[in-house]
Amino acid sequence: MSATRIPSRVRRLNKVQKISVAGVSALGVAALTFSLVPSNTEPEIAPQAAAAAAPVAFTNAAGSAQAKTVQNSMLEQHATAEQLVKAADAAKAKAAAETKAAAAKAKAASEAKAKAAADAKAKAKAAADAKDKAAKAKADAKKRGTEAANRSTPRKPVYANNLDGWIREAMAIMKKEGIPGSYDGIHRNIIRESSGNRWAINNWDINARNGIPSKGLLQVIQPTFDRYHVAGTKKDLYDPVANIVAACNYAADRYGSMDNVNSAY
Repeated sequence: MSATRIPSRVRRLNKVQKISVAGVSALGVAALTFSLVPSNTEPEIAPQAAAAAAPVAFTNAAGSAQAKTVQNSMLEQHATAEQLVKAADAAKAKAAAETKAAAAKAKAASEAKAKAAADAKAKAKAAADAKDKAAKAKADAKKRGTEAANRSTPRKPVYANNLDGWIREAMAIMKKEGIPGSYDGIHRNIIRESSGNRWAINNWDINARNGIPSKGLLQVIQPTFDRYHVAGTKKDLYDPVANIVAACNYAADRYGSMDNVNSAY
């Protein structure tokens, strides 16, 4: 292993690793230095002799077994340091990969959740739209059915609240009940009997003296009205429509039709 490769690799060690390697290296240098000093050197050596003997002692010591042991130890320490660097790099790469995988997993989970929420929202909207569409279709069908029923149901005619309207309404009821009588025959008799006054009352003839005066448009007494009253009309002798229908029913029974009545009847 070359000495130039170690410094660049060591720089990548963390603080604790650098301190450990530095400590071991320092111990190795100290051991090497100690081995270079002869153990049997005299305590006091002349400066000239020490200077002359130093190169010889270093040269000899460099090839000694102790020096080789220290050198091998330092190489092993540097190898250990490189292994530590590789292990640190591998751990860092592994941690980065795990972080990236976790982020990808979290992103995928978030996207799946968002998609599920969007799908649920779309499904709910589709269901609501379908429900609204069905309700609208039902309402439209009901409306069409009602309109069709209204068209098929005959409208009740509206009659004027006067003599013409009373006669026409009475004739519609008479037609339904099978009672004969024409507009002209009814109108002619009304004019003769009451001049078209629905509140007319006869208080002087025999019926009046008997306590049952003739009343209404066609001057009908109460017993006759009660006997010939037609269901569906009012039970009121002064009601113009009920008075006409009851009188025409009586005239049809006695004279065949109101058209055949030309005087008091």
